[in-house]
Amino acid sequence: MECQWKPDEQGLQQILQLLKESQSPDTGTQRSVQQKLEQLNQFPDFNNYLIFVLTKLKSEDEPTRSLSGLILKNNVKAHYQNFPNGVSDFIKNECLQNIGDSSPLIRATVGILITTIASKGELQNWPDLLPKLCLLLDSEDYNTCEGAFGALQKICEDSAEILDSDVLDRPLNVMIPKFLQFFKHSSPKIRSHAIACVNQFIISRTQALMLHIDPFIENLFALAGDEEPEVRKNVCRALVMLLEVRMDRLLPHMHNITEYMLQRTQDQDENVALEACEFWLTLAEQPVCKEVLSGHLSKLAPVLVNGMKYSEIDIILLKGDVEEDEAVPDSEQDIRPRFHRSRTVAQQHEGGDGIEDEEDNDEDDLDDDDTISDWNLRKCSAAALDVLANVFRDDLLLHLLPLLKELLFHPDWVIKESGILVLGAIAEGCMQGMIPYLPELIPHLVQCLSDKKALVRSITCWTLSRYAHWVVSQPADAYLKPLMTELLKRILDSNKRVQEAACSAFATLEEEACTELVPYLAFILDTLVFAFSKYQHKNLLILYDAIGTLADSVGLHLNKPEYIQMLMPPLIQKWNQLKDEDKDLFPLLECLSSVATALQSGFLPYCEPVYQRCVNLVQKTLAQAMLHQSQPDVYEAPDKDFMIVALDLLSGLAEGLGGNIEQLVARSNILTLMYQCMQDKMPEVRQSSFALLGDLTKACFQHVKPCIADFMPILGTNLNPELISVCNNATWAIGEISIQMGSEMQPYVSMVLHQLIEIINRPNTPKTLLENTAITIGRLGYVCPQEVAPMLQQFIRPWCTSLRNIRDNEEKDSAFRGICTMITVNPGGVVQDFIFFCDAVASWVNPKEDLRDMFYKILHGFKNQVGEENWRRFSDQFPLPLKERLTAFYGV
Repeated sequence: MECQWKPDEQGLQQILQLLKESQSPDTGTQRSVQQKLEQLNQFPDFNNYLIFVLTKLKSEDEPTRSLSGLILKNNVKAHYQNFPNGVSDFIKNECLQNIGDSSPLIRATVGILITTIASKGELQNWPDLLPKLCLLLDSEDYNTCEGAFGALQKICEDSAEILDSDVLDRPLNVMIPKFLQFFKHSSPKIRSHAIACVNQFIISRTQALMLHIDPFIENLFALAGDEEPEVRKNVCRALVMLLEVRMDRLLPHMHNITEYMLQRTQDQDENVALEACEFWLTLAEQPVCKEVLSGHLSKLAPVLVNGMKYSEIDIILLKGDVEEDEAVPDSEQDIRPRFHRSRTVAQQHEGGDGIEDEEDNDEDDLDDDDTISDWNLRKCSAAALDVLANVFRDDLLLHLLPLLKELLFHPDWVIKESGILVLGAIAEGCMQGMIPYLPELIPHLVQCLSDKKALVRSITCWTLSRYAHWVVSQPADAYLKPLMTELLKRILDSNKRVQEAACSAFATLEEEACTELVPYLAFILDTLVFAFSKYQHKNLLILYDAIGTLADSVGLHLNKPEYIQMLMPPLIQKWNQLKDEDKDLFPLLECLSSVATALQSGFLPYCEPVYQRCVNLVQKTLAQAMLHQSQPDVYEAPDKDFMIVALDLLSGLAEGLGGNIEQLVARSNILTLMYQCMQDKMPEVRQSSFALLGDLTKACFQHVKPCIADFMPILGTNLNPELISVCNNATWAIGEISIQMGSEMQPYVSMVLHQLIEIINRPNTPKTLLENTAITIGRLGYVCPQEVAPMLQQFIRPWCTSLRNIRDNEEKDSAFRGICTMITVNPGGVVQDFIFFCDAVASWVNPKEDLRDMFYKILHGFKNQVGEENWRRFSDQFPLPLKERLTAFYGV
């Protein structure tokens, strides 16, 4: 290393020239700079020049030197393994010698370079790095100490795992106690680095830190009142993480910590306040939350409420003073990627509607203002209030009511707006306690919908949607009608943010109100169709969702010529405008799928072009996937969402049109395409193709039947409950196929039965999957009792418990016929669990006559078999309602 490398003057000038050019705003210049950089990377000592400019060339301005270091960092990221040894040693050496540069920018750049080299797996190959940096911490020179700490903090962030492993001989055993000494350093910047370093090791419960947990916590307490915001922020962050990891150590001090966090949540520095506010969010998820916080609610409530006001900077960023912007086109980066929810087949429940998926109710989270830096004090405070309302319920409401009275009628719009947000945030947790106030509050909120400030109108839409359930439960003229009338006006607001909030709120209202909306359909469609002509890009996508939800909610009531005339032309016009590669097709296809299912025969005039295009989209995507597989360098992978959404719309068509789809299927190669889709690597593609298989089986089995021998083995291999939705749809399809096949199903039973029995006996299986599995087992038993009945004892108990809660319907009917047939074949299989069978039978409200006879025969057969005396002893174990129902309906 003695022969020091020296740059060539001409080369140096060339590189400086390049660095200057790269600071130009012109994109053309930027592009040529990129090309030259790529060329220069061919020279082994190019990177020596870059480090030389960063560390040695003090005559240059700092931004240029820093840029040189950042280009070097990118080279390290991309090509470090190709650096000659001499070059990498030179760079490492220069970094360590210049970590204490007098310029904070240069120090930080060197630190970034060091951590980038370290994270390229070089911590092992740079054994003196950590010891050297730790040694430099003791330097008398502030710059050296700060630079070394900055680098260590970045390494702790980037390489936490490897630092805590045996690979490096556990350096943390030395480093953590060392960091703790610096908590009391005189420089705030260094105190802040020290805490940030240790904080990296809390969540992973790193052994070296757990050994020093008490001194760590004591040191944190000592820094609680630090005058430096960055230090306070890191203290708050540490305490929030310790809540999750070492609650045991915090509990004795909990009163003081809570008081401290109350102060910090009101910190002048918003970053500190935000970190502190996370404390309430995290604490709410801990079992001790109630006892720890109940004494502090009176202080905490006003602090959180206060944090929910828009800050001045928020209002500027949100253009809160711009009221009308409906004519301004959206910029493309404003449009968030949408996720298509693939089709999942579910059962209807007593007293409720079909459920999509059990994890699906997080639609209305607090994302009212998504364009600001995503997470801020307002959102965090609102989220904390929401979770705390769910913990404390009406106890929290006590402390909020006096505040709400003042906020909701406040003359300053910013304060009034925050009150409306509070009301929405507590809607779920404090619902019971809110009910007495709603008759007065809802009309007040409906008035706020026409406030002159757009940000008040938009938050009011959201808050009202959180109370939609209550509104729908009241007399329509009093609440639903005025709310709907005003919300529809807001859908046509001249402000885009309000349009968006109103459309989302209306979709929520539709889900709650369902057929209550039927009397107002003409009025609703009028508004939604008019919105088509005035919406910009982003809100158009939300409008599709509102229309689709309307169709799901009112179903066949939409099938009137005048409604179809209003709704279909604008949808078909968009359909014709969009190219096959346009992602806007997703929400439009989802919307059409709901509309087709609702309209049924009313969709016939539109079905042919829609059907054709869906088949095309599937075919194109599969073809592109094949090309990509054969030559990945030449062809890029397709976006399979196009195929998934198309399959789902085909399902909607099959479900809506029934037998009318037969001609279209006959004239297309959809079954060949489905055969490929059912074997796709991507689970969502398989999920949607199984849903379509079930729907086509119901609609036109004559076209599906020739393929059954090919399809059944594939269905059998997809009964893997790890992929819940795939498994669910495959199970449902097998059941539909059984009904159509009848006794010809016999050769296929063995391909699927043992998996189905395994699933129904599996603990923690989601309800939807259990119900579909039970129905399919029942249907298989109905058509092939000899094959399935011998296994009766293995599934009868979970079978009965999973089907007792679903509504009387065709699927339940066929499943119970199956179980009765199997009991006739193998009565012994049900003896031990007969009480469960009795309970399941009693869950029927009115079974068809012949099914009731089957129940009657089995119940009486069992009773006669065991004799009066035993039957009485047996039926005395029944809960009273069960006993009464069986006596009333079946006379046993």
